[in-house]
Amino acid sequence: MTIAKLASEGGVGVETVRYYQRRGLMPEPERPSGTSANGRVRRYGSDDVRRLRFIKAAQGAGFTLEEIGQLLSLDATDDRARARELARARVNALDERIRALQAARDALSRLAQVCEQGSTRLCPILTAFEP
Repeated sequence: MTIAKLASEGGVGVETVRYYQRRGLMPEPERPSGTSANGRVRRYGSDDVRRLRFIKAAQGAGFTLEEIGQLLSLDATDDRARARELARARVNALDERIRALQAARDALSRLAQVCEQGSTRLCPILTAFEP
């Protein structure tokens, strides 16, 4: 498949694929020799789609591109201990983020309750976000 088809299958743009290639996360296939218009187009396969989807999913889990690169390297060397270490660090970071989001949710919920009571002063939700 072409890079455009690969990008489409992976749910990203062509420039994202090229960026991942520059970062060393995605391989860049050799440009085949040939004289026809289609003869010099790089081709990608199902392994490339899987890799691209992995990168996107790992980003969604909060991994940085550097960490994703490490995970991809670890897969090649089967270093499961280091992969577990990276995953546990990401879980800890996600747990901290969840705690922060829960605190923000609770604070906003309290503000909404105060606002609902309808005192004569300004709505606390509107004033809470003033600098």
